[in-house]
Formats: sequence, C-alpha cells, structure tokens
Amino acid sequence: MNENFKYVFGPVPSRRLGRSLGVDLVPFKTCTYDCIYCQLGRTTRKTVERKEWVPTAAVLEELKRKLASHPDYITFSGSGEPTLHSGLGEIIEQVRAMTKIPVAVLTNGSLLWQPEVRAELALADVVMPSLDAGDDLLFQAVNRPHPDITFEKLVAGLEQFRGEFSGQYWLEVLLLAGHTGLPAHVQEIAEIVRRIRPDRVQLNTAVRPPAEEHVRAVPPEGLAALAKAFGPEAEVIANYCILKATPQSHPSAEAVLALLKRRPCRVQDIAQGLGIKPAEVVKHLAGLEANGCICRQRRGAEVFYRAAGRQADESQLERCSC
Repeated sequence: MNENFKYVFGPVPSRRLGRSLGVDLVPFKTCTYDCIYCQLGRTTRKTVERKEWVPTAAVLEELKRKLASHPDYITFSGSGEPTLHSGLGEIIEQVRAMTKIPVAVLTNGSLLWQPEVRAELALADVVMPSLDAGDDLLFQAVNRPHPDITFEKLVAGLEQFRGEFSGQYWLEVLLLAGHTGLPAHVQEIAEIVRRIRPDRVQLNTAVRPPAEEHVRAVPPEGLAALAKAFGPEAEVIANYCILKATPQSHPSAEAVLALLKRRPCRVQDIAQGLGIKPAEVVKHLAGLEANGCICRQRRGAEVFYRAAGRQADESQLERCSC
C-alpha cells in the first residue's frame, strides 16, 4: 500500500489551474449548499458552522509530503465548502511559508458576507467563487442554500470581497438548460456580475453527472452565445483542456480511487491528473470495479467513473491494489 492521504489528493487535471494539488478541509458533502448540479451528489451535512472540521496539523503534514509532485497550484476544494474550516487562513499562511506554489480557493462564495471569511480568503493568490442565479427564486431552486444564507447576503459578500482582495478574482457562472441558461435569466446574472467586477467570468455547465437526474447541460454553442452577455472578460470553461502531466513513479489503484472519491472522472482525466498512460488507468479501473470500489455512469457520450461509496475500507483497498 502507498502512503495514505486523507486530506490531500491529486494532482488532478483542472480546466483552469493546470495540474492542481487538492486540499480537502471538510468531511464529504459538508456544505452550505445542496446544488442540483453537484457532481458529488446531494449534500449530507448542510451547515454554516465554521470549525476545525479536519485537523489543521494533519493537513499541513500531508501537504509537505505531496509538494514533490510539483503541481501548478495548491487548491482548496474537494468534498464540500472549504470556507467552513475555521483554520483556513492559518493553513494558507503556513502553505505560503513552505512553498512558492500559488494558492487557489474554489468556493461557492456563500460565506463572503462574513468579514473573517473575507480576511482569510484574501491571503490566497486566486479566489474562485460562484454565482449561479440572478434572483432569489432561482438561487433557492438551483443552489438550495442553508436557511441562514440569503441571495442578498451572497451578492453583498461577492461585492465586498472585490473591494478588499488584491489577488486574482475569477467568478464562475454555471448555467443549466431550462433553468439559469435562458437568455433573460443570463441577463439578470450579467447585471450583478458587472457590479462585482471580477477579473474573469468563467461560464460552465453540468458536464459531469449531477446530483439530480433532471439537470441538463447547456450545449457548447449555447454557452458561447450566452457568454456575450458578460462582455469580453467572459470565457467558456466547460470543455476540457489537454494538460501535460508529470509521470508518477508508482501509480496505484489507491491513487485512482482517491481521485474518484472527490469527483467523477473519465479515463483521460485520471491519466492526465496522475501522469500515467490511459492503459494503466484502464487496468486499475478494472480491478477497482471488479471489487466493488467504483461504479461507472454515462453522461451523454462520455463514461465517468466514481467511487461506489464515500469511503472504501482497507480490505477493499488491499483487493483493489493491482
């Protein structure tokens, strides 16, 4: 068995950040939202409580061991909302003391109305919050937030953070066919985005299998047309880019499973993220699937693999290490 990593995973291929070393600061599906499009499924713990959900010291120790993988970014993301971790600021400070690799935070932006959250996020190099709706009705329907989070609080926090953050501010707008992807709704979102003034506007859609079966992606040509509402700073990020990967010396089924616990992946996603050949990925997937560690799911013409459960026990991992 390889060294076990509970909180750090990857590097994984990122459409925006190249090879991204992921840091997971909360237990699986601990989030302020329960988004209908989430690739991880439905939220099992919806909360606004900020606390040390996972041990800060353990996270930093794992990061030290993983820096040799030479990622392009260290990215706080993973199984839920990273700003729920009360030690986020301290962890970012410690990471910046140990490496010059830039720090990015993927957040839904739902807690930016809290001054302490804005102060901690301001320590990062890149912050990527999201805005998926232009009014409260769609916000409730698409993001299904915790009752303490209102649409007005969300938007106010996004605007306030812009005035306090000197790093790169990339706002993701995820549009859904039949929901937020209608032109009238997109115009409402675009008006709010102009008030927020992010450095980039990045349009996305439900490419991976979503939490709710009725969710549908906006086609590529549709996203390209809708991007015009946001001006020249908008870009479509829904398509995967081809990334140059650094080969791992000992690729393992455990490493593949660690990725699939965090997000559904195609064969090429795993190959790019771990720096191994697709044939090696297929071999590991076959062993993992045969032993019940993973399952496959079709999304249009693509086949995605995901962990069969949130965690696999040691006996499963031993059987799956091929």
